[in-house]
Amino acid sequence: MPDIQTIQKNLGPALLPLGALYARLMRLRRWAYESGTLAAWRPNCPVVSVGNIGWGGSGKTPLCGHILRWAGKREEHAVVLTRGYGARPRRLPLLVARTADPAHCGDEPLLLARSHPLARVVVDPARSRSGPWAYERFDPDFVLLDDGFQHLPVARDIDLVLLTPADLGAGWNRVFPAGSWREGERALRRAAAFLIKCPPEADLEAAVNARLERYDRPVYAFSLRPRGLMRLDGTARAADLGGEDYLVATGIADPAQAAATAEKLLGRAPRQVLSFADHHAFAPADLVRIQAAAGGAHVVVTPKDAVKLARLPGAEGFWSLRTELAFGAMRFTQTPFDDWFGARFRELAELYRPLAARELV
Repeated sequence: MPDIQTIQKNLGPALLPLGALYARLMRLRRWAYESGTLAAWRPNCPVVSVGNIGWGGSGKTPLCGHILRWAGKREEHAVVLTRGYGARPRRLPLLVARTADPAHCGDEPLLLARSHPLARVVVDPARSRSGPWAYERFDPDFVLLDDGFQHLPVARDIDLVLLTPADLGAGWNRVFPAGSWREGERALRRAAAFLIKCPPEADLEAAVNARLERYDRPVYAFSLRPRGLMRLDGTARAADLGGEDYLVATGIADPAQAAATAEKLLGRAPRQVLSFADHHAFAPADLVRIQAAAGGAHVVVTPKDAVKLARLPGAEGFWSLRTELAFGAMRFTQTPFDDWFGARFRELAELYRPLAARELV
């Protein structure tokens, strides 16, 4: 059966009118929330949304992690509201514990909860329900919406919109079903800043100028930089594998990216990239398949894969990539992202402080 990209390529002209209709419906929906016709929940603290215009892996979870790391250094407590893609929670809303089963809460929420102890990660597709629930219980300094650009029932103060190089090229303004965009380009006017996940060597200046200059917003390129390896059972860390053979096994949206990150760290390409579907729920049979393909070589996985594989006996010797988000080129600003974000956050915190104090009276 052909995949959706093949269908879109073959039927592109026929699908464009449907994409235009969908974009209009989404524009009307956005207007309804922004005009107050449809109600949106707003807490008495800053709300930061991390989202994208299209579907697929654009770096939302690493950027959420970067913001939570920034907040942790300043002892700012966040509530993260996330849908928990692929999760099967036993109750809603679900507060994600560090010991939670990824099948219940989702791999990315569990990864955020384990990596950022000052944050409270709450899974619920209805974030206008989980938001008030978490706000009452945890009194956060700010709320972070994961994959929130289209989740309009929660009002936000900062919209961080992630794009890919494909979005700036042939995918520009190709709205579903004609392309991968969830909304038309008019929605980008609501962005506070644009972030583009791309290799450090990518030259996107011409595309950024052509597509984004009109919005007069900061544009930041970023990538995932490898920092080393860690055993899935946490017993050892390593800078590399000493040149030894390895296999990459991963269930993320872009397996080639995982392989490229591993190659950058380890100095050689993997023997094989064993790909599974994004958010794949690894089972014992998958572990047998991975071990057979590795044939005694090292197995390297991403952090998102690691939180699921670590629960399977026999996977404790696998290696998880340790990565960090690294910013590259900037356009339409001279202010690094952390400085820009910090200034916006402080302004918002001052605005909300009297409102939050009034709640205590």
